[in-house]
Amino acid sequence: MSPEDTPTGSNGPARPPNSQAGWTFRGNQMQPAEFNNAMVQLYQAEMQRANIWRTRLDHTTQWAVIAAGAAILFAFASPEYYGTVLILSTLFVTLFLWIESRRYRYYELWSHRVRLMETDFFAAMLVPPFAPSPEWAESLAESLLQPNFPISMWEAFGRRFRRNYIFLFLILGLAWFARGFLYPSPATSLAEFVARSGVGPISGQVMLGIGVAYNGLLFLIGFGTAGLRHASGEVLPKFSDFPVLGDLWSSPPKSGIEQAARNASTQTFRRRQQLLIWVISNKPKVVASRILQEMRRGVTGLHGQGMFTGQERDVLMVAITITEVARLKALVQQDDPNALVIVTGAQEILGRGFKPFAPAV
Repeated sequence: MSPEDTPTGSNGPARPPNSQAGWTFRGNQMQPAEFNNAMVQLYQAEMQRANIWRTRLDHTTQWAVIAAGAAILFAFASPEYYGTVLILSTLFVTLFLWIESRRYRYYELWSHRVRLMETDFFAAMLVPPFAPSPEWAESLAESLLQPNFPISMWEAFGRRFRRNYIFLFLILGLAWFARGFLYPSPATSLAEFVARSGVGPISGQVMLGIGVAYNGLLFLIGFGTAGLRHASGEVLPKFSDFPVLGDLWSSPPKSGIEQAARNASTQTFRRRQQLLIWVISNKPKVVASRILQEMRRGVTGLHGQGMFTGQERDVLMVAITITEVARLKALVQQDDPNALVIVTGAQEILGRGFKPFAPAV
């Protein structure tokens, strides 16, 4: 696709020659004030949803704190049931951790959209040339049309564990050991403490082994996922939770290619899906003109021949994003209902209007 085939190099709204005519976006006219007002309303709506889910996260943490505190008080007040109470409390806190991790994934979805508008739209309005990033509009549109969690369940579980629940599990574990050593009288030996750790018919050795394995698994998941960074994590800088693990995960890249990949991974948005469309039509010039004018996407005509009929015709090739597929299909159907449209995925599209070339190293 040659540069002259592409009428514009931006995916965002383009100001027409006459500034009074408003903004042109995929063939539609919109005044700048209308567009900005719509973006402000969308930002407020996404911010409200993020705040609601942030409040739900706080509620889950409060439930876990109350459950752990009540269990510790009851355990020290009832010597014969302290083991059972603390075990049940640990299971309840784990359940609350799983519920909070699931809610955190929803929170990250709304937070991702808010940060995308803040960094690539509103922040770009404060500094010259006062132009939003060419990626943000398509990235935001894809998130609205096809919502997808920006963070996995493993990463959410580990992040909430490291930030909040690690302290609850440590307190419950210390309460278990303190209760076994101190009540009904201070233990004089390790064997006596182990004997006190039994619950019903289960011996103390088995209960201690289960406790160490269970908590060890939680800590392994919590610290093992410290390097997963598919989501920005509110406003915390990258690799800020644990400096030692952060140094391991953020080792210096060995090449310019690795550095470019790392820069791409730290962006606030995910790369939108890019497609390559092939259109076989009896009216290639009419279809190409409509795509150029209304979608403002470049079109390349390739000479082809049908091997069955022997008829020669032009095959149109168009590179678009996933949010533009429905629009292109509708335009082709208007001009040539008998046209053949083939949609294929593109591994990577570089150039104007798509992913920029990586800077030379």
